[in-house]
Amino acid sequence: MINLLPPQSKQELIREESWKIIMILGINVLLILLCFSLILYSINIFISGETKAQKILYQEREKEFQTPQMQTLQKNLTTFNLTLSQLDSFYGSQFSATEDLEEISETIPSGIYLTNLSISPPKSGKEKLTECTLAGFSTTREILLKFKENLEGQGRFEAISFPPVSWVKQNDINFTVNFRIK
Repeated sequence: MINLLPPQSKQELIREESWKIIMILGINVLLILLCFSLILYSINIFISGETKAQKILYQEREKEFQTPQMQTLQKNLTTFNLTLSQLDSFYGSQFSATEDLEEISETIPSGIYLTNLSISPPKSGKEKLTECTLAGFSTTREILLKFKENLEGQGRFEAISFPPVSWVKQNDINFTVNFRIK
């Protein structure tokens, strides 16, 4: 088909066609925005309805907990929790020497036999050091020296002191040692 219109009319037809396309696109964008806003609005209505329903359910459940039996149960639980916390603080403040005994037993080489063990719990105050005194028998001085090195190598033991009498004999040594446990 041949277009015999003058160039000005052709330009006008092209503008009208462009204008129609722009109008159609604009209306489509507006419709999409309108649909999107309606979707958001319906989601908002749905969520607000759900929150109101949950609020009503929560209030009903709260009324169930206001019964005398539930209040009695709540008081019993409160006293039980108080008793448990008091027991926990009591047992937490008790002295337990099991870890200390375990660490001491790990340092004793074969050939050393303990005859006396004294562990004094920490005194109340800033420093919580446990005083420990061991008495025993060692077959040789080398084994006793190994025991001393083991005690010094242990990180929790400090102020380790053997009386000089413990080092005089070469064999069959009765010894004592004093130290503190961190």
